[in-house]
Amino acid sequence: MTVAKGREFLSIPGPTNLPDAVLAAMQRPAIDIYSGDMIELTRSLHEDLTKIFRTSGRAYIYAANGHGGWEAAVSNVLSRGETVLVLESGLFAAGWGDMARMMGVKLEVLKGDWRRAIRPAEVEARLRKDKDHSIKAIVAVQVDTASGAYNDIEAIGKAIKSTGHPALFMVDTVASLGCMPFEMDKWGIDVAMSGSQKGLMTPPGLGFVAANERAREVHKKADLRTPYWDWTEREGSEHYRKYAGTAPVHLLFALRKAIDMLQAEGLENAFRRHHLLAEAVRRAVAAWSEGQVIGFNIAEANERSNTVTTVTMNGHDPQALQRFCKEKCGVVLGTGIGDLSGQAFRIAHMGHVNAPMILGTLGVVEVGLNALGIPHGKGGTEAAIEYLGENVGA
Repeated sequence: MTVAKGREFLSIPGPTNLPDAVLAAMQRPAIDIYSGDMIELTRSLHEDLTKIFRTSGRAYIYAANGHGGWEAAVSNVLSRGETVLVLESGLFAAGWGDMARMMGVKLEVLKGDWRRAIRPAEVEARLRKDKDHSIKAIVAVQVDTASGAYNDIEAIGKAIKSTGHPALFMVDTVASLGCMPFEMDKWGIDVAMSGSQKGLMTPPGLGFVAANERAREVHKKADLRTPYWDWTEREGSEHYRKYAGTAPVHLLFALRKAIDMLQAEGLENAFRRHHLLAEAVRRAVAAWSEGQVIGFNIAEANERSNTVTTVTMNGHDPQALQRFCKEKCGVVLGTGIGDLSGQAFRIAHMGHVNAPMILGTLGVVEVGLNALGIPHGKGGTEAAIEYLGENVGA
């Protein structure tokens, strides 16, 4: 017997839940891609993306996923044989670095730990040793969706600046943009990239890159540039050049509606909502951890992200819990990936998400823990409810 009928709860860290209004925005006929309406749609999206990235630089939109955004960022500012320093905190910065290596860039990894965030002091120490400035770019993620780590990009930016090192600072915001504060210009970031399918509440298929003037100056000498990703090509006056061809029209309609919804909520309110819901999840996991099987992957509380919580299981199969939650109760949890494959599950709390969705997910996890006889501390869902009751204003 199951109780899985009804609307499935998608609690994976991307693609995230799509608002009905975003889905509806795509249900319309195709339009003339040379029309004034299309040109205005593109103009408004570029303008609003720079506001969300918090930069006076330029934004570029690609028909691509986040991996496309990685390639766009690398190809526009680097040349073959140059060195990139990857700041490890899980799977995704390493993946970005591997892509750069395959494109002909030399790769150096500042080893981290899947259980902690990047240490700014370690970044500073490495850059001070690079006397000849052979490192041309530094790449990091704000939130690693595999480990659940939140990296203090502002502190890392200050550490880089303190050394006077000229390397470009490049940041992946795929799992944080629109959900957590991000200040591209204020924090000294030269290139930032993101994707549509997480905090921006849009179907997968759009990648975004923002670049400041320093990055665009370096771009002029980069020899990895190719026609599709090239910023210069996309700055041409003809509208089609903004997309290197036909625009992904219906995804752009979706993005326009999603950004409108974010603006109506207010970014600061969205950040607060994500913090409250993330902390509710953390209160539940903390209660469950008293059984000594469930635990946080990220050891330090201030290094846990507000968009995804990676939960470890000591001596028990997380996939059994995931199957129970999906097949018996209609809740889809994220799986452990990379070094955490078969050792963890993930609860996403990003994008179009509210208290009933989070409390429902937590309740089902607790049902699964009980049904499968997995040792855990009691009262996780109650702890989340109590926290929200104390912190959501009347």
